[in-house]
Amino acid sequence: MKVSAIICAAGTGERAGFGKNKLLTPLSGAPALYHTLKQFHIPEIDEVIVTSSAADYREIKALCAPFGFDVVLGGKTRYLGVRKALLKVTGDIVLIHDGARPFVTKKIITDCIETVKTYGSAVCATPVTDTMATVYYGVITDVPKRETVYAVQTPQGFRSDDIKKAYELATEDGIAYTDDSAVYANYIGLPHIFEGSRFNTKLTYREDFMKDLPAYNPVEGCRTGIGADTHAFGGPVKFVTLGGVKIDCDSSLVAHSDGDVVLHAVMDAMLSACGLKDIGHYFPDTDRKYKGADSGKLLEKVTELARETGFAPVNVSVAVQAEKPRLAPYIDDITASIAKLCHLETDCVAVSAGTSEKLGFVGEGLGIVAYASVLMKKI
Repeated sequence: MKVSAIICAAGTGERAGFGKNKLLTPLSGAPALYHTLKQFHIPEIDEVIVTSSAADYREIKALCAPFGFDVVLGGKTRYLGVRKALLKVTGDIVLIHDGARPFVTKKIITDCIETVKTYGSAVCATPVTDTMATVYYGVITDVPKRETVYAVQTPQGFRSDDIKKAYELATEDGIAYTDDSAVYANYIGLPHIFEGSRFNTKLTYREDFMKDLPAYNPVEGCRTGIGADTHAFGGPVKFVTLGGVKIDCDSSLVAHSDGDVVLHAVMDAMLSACGLKDIGHYFPDTDRKYKGADSGKLLEKVTELARETGFAPVNVSVAVQAEKPRLAPYIDDITASIAKLCHLETDCVAVSAGTSEKLGFVGEGLGIVAYASVLMKKI
C-alpha cells in the first residue's frame, strides 16, 4: 500500500512570539521544521506534502527541496490547509502530522501506518498522568476517570478515501476543527488510538524552544565506533599500504597481514559500532591463511559481518600519524580507496595525516599509527 504524509507548516506561530513562523526558528542548529521533515524521509513513506503560508513558501520550499517533498499553499486555518493537501494525496494511507512536533520517531510513524492497516485509522495518543477536569465559567463540572483520558498527538493516520470524504462532508458544517480525528469521528467512525510518546511534544511557546528538550537523535538508529592500529617499520619491501594504496617508503610495516594500519583501524571502528569483537578475533595472526592478507578483502568481510547485524557505514573519518612517508600527495587516493571499499561517496570519507613532531616512536620514525571513527546506520 502506498503511504502519503501531510506535514502542517502553514501556521504563523503567534503564541511563540518570534515575529515569524516558529517552525523556521532554529532548534538544535537548524530550523525546527527541518527536524520534522527529516523524520519523515524514510522508506516507509512514499510521498510527503507540506503545507505553507504564502509568506513562508519560498523558505519552506527550500527546506523541502533536499528531501524531494512537495509544498502546497495552506489556508487560513489548519483544517483548510489539510483539505488542500488532501487533494494532492495519491497514497492509499495518509498520515497527517504537525510540523511543530519534531521529536516524532520512526517507531511512532511505522506504528501509525500499521495501525491504519489493521483498524482503518490511527491516532497517536498517550495516557495522561494528571487528573483532568472539565471546566465551565471557572467551575469544575466534571472529573473524568483518569484511565479514560488520553492526550492526543500526531501523526494521525487514515485510509485516504475515508479522510478525504470526511473533510469534504465537513466543509459546510461550521465547526472549527483543530484535529483530524475529530473530523473523522464526525463523519466516518470512532478513530482507533495507538500509544505515542511523552517525548513527542509540540513546540507552542517561546519557552518550548529553550527548556530542556526531549532527547533528540537526528540520526536515529545510528551508532559510532572508534578504532586504532599501530605497526612498526622493519619489513623487507620498499613500500607501505595505507587505506588500500601502496606508497613508496624505505621500509614496510611489520605485520601478519599487509600491515594496512588505516584499514585495520576502520575495521575495528565498524566492529565496535556493531557491538562485535575486534579484528584479532575474526582474523587472528595465528592463522596462516591471513599471512600477507589483503586488508581490503578483510574489510569486505567486516562489512558483511556488519550487515548481518543490521548495520552499514554512513561515513568514515581517519587520522594518520606518520613521520614517513609523506602522505599529503596520497590523501585523495586513500580517501577514494576507502570510499570504494565501504561503498560510500567520497564526500562521506575524510582522511587527515600529520606527524608527531619528533615525539615518541612515531616521531622517531619507528612506526605508523591510525585512528578511525565510523558512523553506522541501521538498515
